[in-house]
Amino acid sequence: MKTIRILWTDDEIDLLRAHIIFLQEKGYDVTTANNGADAIDLVRDNHFDIIFLDENMPGLTGLQTLDEIKTLDPNVPVVMITKSEEEDIMDEAIGSKMADYLIKPVNPKQILLSIKKNVDQKELVTRKTTSAYQSEFSKIGMRLNERLDWREWADIYRKLVFWELELSASQDSTMDEVLKMQKAEANKAFGRYIKGNYLTWFEKGTEDRPMLSPEVFSRKVFPHLDKGHKVLVLVIDNLRYDQFRVLSSAVNQYFVTDSEDLYYSILPTATMYARNAIFAGLMPSEIARLFPEYWEDDDNEGNKNVHERELMQTQMKRRGRTDKLYFEKITNLKAGKKLNDHLGNILQNDLSVMVFNFVDMLSHARTEMDMMKELASDEKAYRSLTLSWFMHSTLFELLKSLADNKVKVVLTTDHGTIRVDNALKVIGDRETNTNLRYKLGRNLNYKAKQVFEITNPEKAFLPGRNVSSSFIFALNNDFLAYPNNYNHYAQYYRDTYQHGGVSLEEMIIPVVTLSPKS
Repeated sequence: MKTIRILWTDDEIDLLRAHIIFLQEKGYDVTTANNGADAIDLVRDNHFDIIFLDENMPGLTGLQTLDEIKTLDPNVPVVMITKSEEEDIMDEAIGSKMADYLIKPVNPKQILLSIKKNVDQKELVTRKTTSAYQSEFSKIGMRLNERLDWREWADIYRKLVFWELELSASQDSTMDEVLKMQKAEANKAFGRYIKGNYLTWFEKGTEDRPMLSPEVFSRKVFPHLDKGHKVLVLVIDNLRYDQFRVLSSAVNQYFVTDSEDLYYSILPTATMYARNAIFAGLMPSEIARLFPEYWEDDDNEGNKNVHERELMQTQMKRRGRTDKLYFEKITNLKAGKKLNDHLGNILQNDLSVMVFNFVDMLSHARTEMDMMKELASDEKAYRSLTLSWFMHSTLFELLKSLADNKVKVVLTTDHGTIRVDNALKVIGDRETNTNLRYKLGRNLNYKAKQVFEITNPEKAFLPGRNVSSSFIFALNNDFLAYPNNYNHYAQYYRDTYQHGGVSLEEMIIPVVTLSPKS
């Protein structure tokens, strides 16, 4: 454990000898100065973990010294100590980015508390977080051996995301590998659960099942319209729950979270299926049967989702809704810059729907660009990159503007994504689709134990291309590759983010209702 170095500057430093000895006995390395100029010289030549600074000194005042210190070392925490309780001095000190503010006379325990709060806190939090997860690890592990239902799986995933974020915020990486192993174990068990239960959700008379993609609007959006609220629905494509949790701290500066729920994406967890189902309020086979003009028989995801506005209108018409609808898709930066131009449209309509594809583009870019792989080298960096985009996006600017108006916001996604690293060989004909997490085709050749197979797509309300078509879905962190040039593709797609298959990250996703604080 490294020794904490303290600089204490006070023109009456000799009178504080008892305080200095107290800190030294606690194991701290304390350097002293009796004026601002000497303190600045010491900071210029040495690194200190925390600085205590008297506000009222002859020569350079505490505030003047603080300015110089922050120029030399912007990140060092500085604690101002003063006899004055005047508000303007407090405001000036706080505005100068000091870490703490103490009023004389100070006692040693006040100083110790300030050190722990500003220096030891990270280490103390890290130690407590690691210890708490070690205790929770065994509890989660025991639950994974139980027969869990869909509610309990959502609860398990919440817990895993919570600990992933807690541990990533700490300074100790020793538990990272343990958590990674537990997530992998959880996904294996979840895959077995989906294989045994997914098709039962669509059997007649089944009531005990999760909310699925086609029910998002009927259960989470239309009730707010019925109460007279204006509602904006934000669909951020490919947004995992952990990514949402990172964004939520920024969102909650301007909005109150009314509800934060998890629902299940249908399979395949791919835009062309899940997002169309959200807007149509129907399963894919129902869309293909009732609105064949809106269901393109094409493997290209972009072509599959060109009729989302029309599908949204069919859902509203089918439910007898006459709400005024505004619908916009933001698929590039140029379109995003026009967002604030659309603020008036949002305020003039009862229901507004906006789709943002940035996170999906980010995951694809990470596959194709070495620079993006470097920027998003692991899960923590991937979340950080998502947050950086959001904080500087016109979407966030739009949310700030909407916070001043009485507009409910429902933020959700169509599916998540998982980082894959294990290739499985699958043989199919020319008509087999190219997605790496699921395959649709005739005469697919694969090892049944390694995938979730649906040989009769009608049971899962999926349209097949012909009577002998079947679906297979990758489990865990697997991806599906053809034997042709197998080694090349196995290497190329290893450590990339993919979606379409069965995993906690892809299937269990957020739908959140927000109200403006104002």
